Amino acid sequence: MGNGLSDQSSLFSNLPFCKCLHIAILGLDSAGKTTVLYRLQLNEFVNTVPTKGFNSERVELLLGTSGKVVFHFWDVGGQERLRPLWKSYTRCTDGIVFVVDSVDVERLEEAKTELHKTIRSSENQGVPVLILANKQDLRNSLSLSEMMSMLALGELGPTTPWHLQPTCAIIGDGLTEGLEKLYDMILKRRKMLRQQKKK
Repeated sequence: MGNGLSDQSSLFSNLPFCKCLHIAILGLDSAGKTTVLYRLQLNEFVNTVPTKGFNSERVELLLGTSGKVVFHFWDVGGQERLRPLWKSYTRCTDGIVFVVDSVDVERLEEAKTELHKTIRSSENQGVPVLILANKQDLRNSLSLSEMMSMLALGELGPTTPWHLQPTCAIIGDGLTEGLEKLYDMILKRRKMLRQQKKK
C-alpha cells in the first residue's frame, strides 16, 4: 500500500510537463485577487480580508480542448509595502495574472505603473500576462477599450504576450475564458523556446 505522497507524485509524473503551471496573481490591494483565487478553487464567493502576505492554492481546471490543467496559484498581497515581494513570486513563473479594478479610475495610473514595472523586469521578459478587468458587472465600470488605453497595454511591446479579459470574480464570469487564453499563450511560448534551443 503506497503512501499518499508517492501516490501524489506518481499522479504528477503522469501529467505532461506543461499541464502543471506556476502562476502569480498580482495587482493593487482591493482589486479582487483573492476573490479570483477562491472563486477558481472553491467555485464560490469568499468574503476576503486584505492579504497580509500570500495565499497559495493548487487548482485543477478543465479547459476547453486542453482537458485538465493544474494551476499552482500564488496570490500575493497588493499593498504598497508588499509589492517589492512580487518579484520573489514571479521568478520562474509560467504566467502572471494581473487583476485590475475596472471601477477604481483614480488608481488606474498606479495599476499601470505596477503592471509595466512587473512586465519589464528582466526575469519576467516574455512571460505571458492575463490582465483581468475585474468588477465589470458594476454600472460605472470602464469599458475594455478605456482600460486598454489607461493601462497603456499597446506599449507592452511585442515580446510580452498579453490578453485583457473582462471578469466578475464574485460570480466567476470570464475567469475560465481568461485562463484558457493564458494557457494558450504559455504553450506558444514554450514551443517557441524549444525551437530556439534547437537552433
